[in-house]
Amino acid sequence: MSDDGFNMSLRKFLKKVGVTSQSEIEEAVRAARDAGTLPSGKLKARVVLTIDGLDIEHVVEGDIDTSGA
Repeated sequence: MSDDGFNMSLRKFLKKVGVTSQSEIEEAVRAARDAGTLPSGKLKARVVLTIDGLDIEHVVEGDIDTSGA
């Protein structure tokens, strides 16, 4: 695979991850807000990336502020 092909494939995958993850988070926050169970302040979030065939486990952690939700 050429570097351009690899780069395009990687960007497409990462865009899919970002878009689908945002949608899932927004839906869960709305449901919790509507149910009255949404914690105030920040939620701790964690994403674990693994790739079959490669020895990789990449962890990204951060906070999502729900005060404006």
